[in-house]
Amino acid sequence: MSGFNEQFIISIVIIAIGYVLKRFSLVKEKDGEGIARVVFNLTLPCLIIVTFSDVDFSASLFYLVIIAFIYGVINAVLALMVFRNHPKDIKGTFGMMVPGLNIGLFAYPLVEGLFGFDGLKYFGMFDVGNAFIVFGLSYIIAGVYAGSAGMLETRSIIVKLSKSIPLQTYLMMCLINIIGFELPDIVIDVTSVISGANMPLSLLLLGLYLNFSFAKGYGKLIAKFLFTKYGIGLIAGFACYVWLPVEEMFKFTLLIGFILPTPASVLPYAIMFGYNQRLVGTASNITMIISFILIWLIVNLIV
Repeated sequence: MSGFNEQFIISIVIIAIGYVLKRFSLVKEKDGEGIARVVFNLTLPCLIIVTFSDVDFSASLFYLVIIAFIYGVINAVLALMVFRNHPKDIKGTFGMMVPGLNIGLFAYPLVEGLFGFDGLKYFGMFDVGNAFIVFGLSYIIAGVYAGSAGMLETRSIIVKLSKSIPLQTYLMMCLINIIGFELPDIVIDVTSVISGANMPLSLLLLGLYLNFSFAKGYGKLIAKFLFTKYGIGLIAGFACYVWLPVEEMFKFTLLIGFILPTPASVLPYAIMFGYNQRLVGTASNITMIISFILIWLIVNLIV
């Protein structure tokens, strides 16, 4: 457990470095867009390639894809029910924020440092199902409740999914493993070197996006959102951990996965569909802090 706490402290220190760099204007928050593109389009795909290059796919790993997708759909339905008596823009705001999970940017660097490639393969498969929620369902909810249903052609959703380099990398590596093709050593060697930058860059990016300037006047709404998101996540996570007859890492993936923060895509959606960006940003930042605390507590209590 001392190793886990040490890794957790290292992660917090790197996030703090990113925040301090922003506060002293050595790196600006807008620079995070460039770092995010490097992470999502280069270092994370390389990490996926390295992780899945020699994975022996079992049925349980594919079940994670289905579980993540079903969990996202159920979350979306429950969120819209909870906020059904609020105006359309509020339903759209929290309807798009509750279902998805921040795995690529938030979970991957922690899991990589704590559990290595064995943990990454579980969270990677979980992220495949989550990607369809983040880039599909959340996008649809955001558009419908913003009154922009005309923008939600099937083609636009498919294009959005096809532009997700991590998702395409997941699918490519699954196919490569199924057909039994082995990537050349040079590909694995190069991607291994590049993937080493994923954890520090992701954590620095979290620090750059961390903001303690909160939107005022939305306390009750944010509290309702947090209660909904983490209430569902904790109940579902502990139920799966206690009762599912599967291997420990599978159960742990669900226990931690269900309490991850909102995905980074919600802010671009808020801008695209005209939602309150300050509200979305505040709620997203709070979920990062809460998820960090909950993960630390759960791992120290269970692992």
